Amino acid sequence: MPKLEKKIVKAKKNSYIYEGIDSRGSKIKGEIEAETISLAKANLRRVGVNANKIKRNTTSLFSYAKKEKIKSSDITTFARQMATMLNAGVPLVQSLEIIAKGTDNHSVQDLIIAIKSDIEAGRNFSDALKRHPKHFEELFCNLVHAGEASGSLEKMLARIASYREKSESLKRKIKKALYYPTAVVFVALIVTVILLLFVVPQFQTLFKSFGADLPAFTQLVINLSDGLQKSWWFCLILLFIGAWFFTVTKRRSAKFRRLLDQLILKLPIVGRILQKAAIARFARTLSTTFAAGVPIDQGLDSVAGAAGNIIYSEAVMKIKEDVTTGVQLQLAMRTTGVFPNMVVQMVAIGEESGALDGMLDKVATIYEEEVDMAVDSLSSLLEPLIMSILGVLVGGLVIAMYLPIFKMGSVI
Repeated sequence: MPKLEKKIVKAKKNSYIYEGIDSRGSKIKGEIEAETISLAKANLRRVGVNANKIKRNTTSLFSYAKKEKIKSSDITTFARQMATMLNAGVPLVQSLEIIAKGTDNHSVQDLIIAIKSDIEAGRNFSDALKRHPKHFEELFCNLVHAGEASGSLEKMLARIASYREKSESLKRKIKKALYYPTAVVFVALIVTVILLLFVVPQFQTLFKSFGADLPAFTQLVINLSDGLQKSWWFCLILLFIGAWFFTVTKRRSAKFRRLLDQLILKLPIVGRILQKAAIARFARTLSTTFAAGVPIDQGLDSVAGAAGNIIYSEAVMKIKEDVTTGVQLQLAMRTTGVFPNMVVQMVAIGEESGALDGMLDKVATIYEEEVDMAVDSLSSLLEPLIMSILGVLVGGLVIAMYLPIFKMGSVI
């Protein structure tokens, strides 16, 4: 008897444009996704919208590709706007509606409308945010939940916005510190390859007419140029394979990521900047969660996720294990060996005085300022270094090409 094969087909959601009246009797129009038009009408009724007109959006397939991405700064702006609206006494649902209408990013608008629909369906604000983990991390949702429980949602959103603004400022500084030397090395390599592929061969044809042995340095450069011209495609393939292997290994292997983070922290100047940035993130995140009344174990989970480096993430998880067994925070930090003595002492003072959140905030501010100064120092230090690197590469190739000419001049 032939075996029947069962196929499971996932229904594709379509986009529908609707016009109708909401629960307050106001005219409303918008867009909703559903598998069929009947389900679209049912979903609208569920959120209190009586649809008079509803039709399939035939342009949604084309407009989808044009939708902007939702950046971290968009979520920060959303938190700041919500804090301002709620502080002014505007109701939660109305605040979401005003912010959605005021944004130019259609993806952000759709996200806010979805959150608004969930709240109108009876969910809490924090629960509605948890349905979008791609944009609202666990720390954001936990802090909003704490604000709802304490009745100070507007203050909590303002604190979240401040935390995210400072975190994003720190990220920009770190990117500046890392991208600058990377860009310099990349440009230097591109210039060298162009000279080897297009400039050196012109000199090579000239040298063939000399009928004499070339200097060793000149011959080395010509051999490099010949090798690159003959096997540039092989070098390009090797480069792509290396980049692919690095990306895949980094994504799949925790040991490789740990080794990479460990090596980065040991770099001469950049390593110190990243260490200070990790400590600033630790202090800023823990200060925010502690001031919000989030339990210490949940707060340390959020800190570990925001550390930005596996070495510090593992250290935070070790601190969590020690703190949950009754060990003081400053003693648990000391045993990890990754926090400077000054940070541990300031945390100890904060624990003894009962102002741990304020002390952690001061630690974060100090280390953020140190990161800022270190990045500025790195930028000024790299300027002469860039000139030296480009001078050695370009100047070395020029000297190699003119050595035979100088040799001929001395013979004549």
